[in-house]
Amino acid sequence: MKKISIILIAVLLSSIVSKADEGMWIPMLLKKYNIEDMQKKGFKLTAEDIYSVNKSSLKDAIVIFGRGCTGEIISDEGLLITNHHCGYSQIQSHSSVDHDYLTDGFWAYNKSEELVNQGLSATFLIRMEDVTKYVLDEISDNLTERERKDKIKTAFAKLEKENSEEGKYKIVTKPFFYGNEYYMFVYQEYTDVRLVGAPPSAIGKFGGDTDNWMWPRHTGDFSMFRIYADKDNNPAKFSKDNVPYKPKRSLDISLKGVKKGDFTFVFGYPGTTMEYLTSYAVKMISGVENPHKINLRDKRLAIMRAEMDKSTKVRIQYSTKYARVANAWKKWIGENRGLMKLNAIEKKQNLESEFTTWVNTDVNRTKEYGTLLNQYKDIYSELSEYKLAQDYVFEAAFATEIVMFTRNFNALANYDNISKEQQAKAIERLRKSSDGFYKDFYMPIDKKTFSTLMPLYKKNIDAKYHPKFFSVVDKKYKGDFNKYAEFLFSKSVLANKEKFNTFLDKFSYKKALKDPAFIIYNDIKDVYLKELNDKIIELNDKLSLLNRKYMKALMEFQKDKIFYPDANFTLRVAFGQVDDYFPKDGVKYDYYTTLDGIIEKDDPEIYDYRVPEKLKELYNAKDYGRYAENGKMHVCFTASNHTTGGNSGSPVLNANGELIGLNFDRNWEGTMSDIMYDPDQCRNITLDIRYALFIIDKFAGAKNLIDEMNIVE
Repeated sequence: MKKISIILIAVLLSSIVSKADEGMWIPMLLKKYNIEDMQKKGFKLTAEDIYSVNKSSLKDAIVIFGRGCTGEIISDEGLLITNHHCGYSQIQSHSSVDHDYLTDGFWAYNKSEELVNQGLSATFLIRMEDVTKYVLDEISDNLTERERKDKIKTAFAKLEKENSEEGKYKIVTKPFFYGNEYYMFVYQEYTDVRLVGAPPSAIGKFGGDTDNWMWPRHTGDFSMFRIYADKDNNPAKFSKDNVPYKPKRSLDISLKGVKKGDFTFVFGYPGTTMEYLTSYAVKMISGVENPHKINLRDKRLAIMRAEMDKSTKVRIQYSTKYARVANAWKKWIGENRGLMKLNAIEKKQNLESEFTTWVNTDVNRTKEYGTLLNQYKDIYSELSEYKLAQDYVFEAAFATEIVMFTRNFNALANYDNISKEQQAKAIERLRKSSDGFYKDFYMPIDKKTFSTLMPLYKKNIDAKYHPKFFSVVDKKYKGDFNKYAEFLFSKSVLANKEKFNTFLDKFSYKKALKDPAFIIYNDIKDVYLKELNDKIIELNDKLSLLNRKYMKALMEFQKDKIFYPDANFTLRVAFGQVDDYFPKDGVKYDYYTTLDGIIEKDDPEIYDYRVPEKLKELYNAKDYGRYAENGKMHVCFTASNHTTGGNSGSPVLNANGELIGLNFDRNWEGTMSDIMYDPDQCRNITLDIRYALFIIDKFAGAKNLIDEMNIVE
C-alpha cells in the first residue's frame, strides 16, 4: 500500500509541475487542454483568436522565416520582423568592405531600396490536422521498424497528393509523442522576401558571443523584411512587378510595456526538445557527447577569432560562421551545467524507479513494459561509442571547409558520359556555387582548423574509425598533421579561387578524384558509411520502438498529467509570466534591462561593445520619444515561457494578443530546458518591442516603417 501511495503522490505532483509554465502546446488543441489555464493566468482572448481555420487569427501573422526561425507580420503591407541573428546571413551576404551593413546597419527609406535575398522564404501555416488514424491505418505490431517507416512514408505521400492542390500548398506530416500521434501541416511558402532594415551589429548583436545565452542582456536583436507576392497576392519568384503581400492578419504593437507577473505567451516554431528521454540518454548526452563537442568547437572558435581580430575583411567573411559555431558551443556548456545543478539524471532515475514499481504491480503491464528500461540501458551503452565517433566526423573531420566543398564533385561523377552541353551547364553550376564559397573563405583559418582538429580525432577515437589518410600522415609525415596541412593546402585545387577556376576550365572527374581534399572527403565518408551509419541507424530504429512504447507507457502511468509533445519545428504556444530569477545563492536578476546598461558596457576597443555615437547622443539627450517608461529606455525582459531554438524571432504577446517583444534567447542557467524544464531557473529572453521601435524611429529615422504599423498606446 505504501508503494502505491507513493506512486499516486508522484503522479499528482507531476501533474502540478506540468502547469508551472512548462510546455509547448499545439494551437488547435488549446481549447481542449489549455485555454482555461491561460485565462486564469490573465489571458483575455479565446483559443479561436489564436488559431482558427474559419476566420483570421493570430496564427495568420506568424511565419517560418527561412529554414530555422520565426517571424511575424506587423503591417498590412507584408512588413515582417524577426531577430537580427535570423536575418544575419542575409545582411552579411549584402555586406562588403565598401558597404559594411553588419557594422553600419541598413535601412530602406522606400520600397525601391529594399534588397532581394535569393533562397529566402517566409512560410505561412494554412491549417493543421490530426491524421493519426489515417497514417496508422495499416500499421500493425508485427511490422519491423523499417517496414513501419515505409508504410508511414507512403501515407505521407498520399496526404501530400490529396492536400497540396497540385503544388499550391506545401504538405508536411510529422510524428508527435514518438510516433503515437501524427499531424499534417498545410503551408504556403513565399519566396520573394526582401531586406528592409537592420540596426548595426553594435545594436543588433550588442555583446556578441560573450553575452550570448546570458542575462542581463542589452541586445537589440531585430531585423526587418518584406514579403512580396504577385498581383493576386499569391507566391511568386522575384519580379519587379511583384507587390507587397497583403496579409490575412498583422499584429498590433503595444507600447504599454511589462510588469513582473504579467501574462505572456510565445507563438512560434520551436525546433527540438527531448523532454521524455531516459536517464541513459541524458548520461550519454551530458557525459559523452557534449564535453567532446564543446572542446572541438572551442578550438575552432579560437582559430577564427584570432584571424577575425586582425582583419575587417576576415571579420565580415567569418561573422556568420563564427556565430553558428559559437551558438551551439555555448548552449552545450550551459546545458551541461544546468543538468548537473538540477540533478537531472537522478530525477530521471527516480521517475524510472517509480515507473518500474507501477509496471510490476500488474501482470499485463509487466509483460508489455517490463524489459523497456533494461533495453534502453543496453542500447545506449552500445550507441555511445558510435555517437562519439560520429561527432568527431562532423565536428572535426568535416570542419575543414575545402574538404566539405568537394562534396560538389559528386554531382559530376558521370561527367564523361554526358553531352558537351550538359557538361558546360554542370561546370557553370559548380563555378557559381564556388563564388559564394570563396567570397567567405580564408585559407589560413581552414588550414589551422585542419591541423588542430585532426590530431584530436586521431587521439580520442578508436583506430577502427580512422580515415585511410591517417596512415599516410603516419608513414610519410611521421604523424605531423601540420606538415600534412602544408601539403594539402599547397596541392589541392580548392585552396584558392584562381586555382579552382583554372581546374574547372579543363575539368576532369578523374583528376578531381586525385585531389587531396577530395581524397580526405571520400576517406571520411567511407568510414562513416562503412563503420558508423548502418549501426547508428540500426540502434536508432530500436530506440524508435522503445521510445514509442515508453511514451505510451508514461501516458498510462501518469494518466492525470496533460502531456505536451516535444518540439519538432511546428507551430506552438508557450505561456508564462514576466519574472526575475535567482541564478545562485545571493544573486538576484531583475526582469528587465535598460539603455543605461548599454552605456555602462560601452568599450570602443571591443567590436561587440562599441556603442554607436548616435545612440549615445540620444541617451545623453534622453530623446526616447514615446517609447520610454518613466524616463528609462527599456531594452530586454525575461519571462518563464518555455522556448528553444526555432523560437528565435517569435512574437512575445501580452494578454490582449498584442506584440510586446521578440523572443531571441534563453538564460544560460536554463538551457537544459530542452531536456528538463525548471520553473525557477528557465527564462526566455525577449527584446522589448519599444526598444526596436525607438531604434527604427529615433536612431534610424525610418519613420516610413513606423507609419506602416498599428501601434497601440
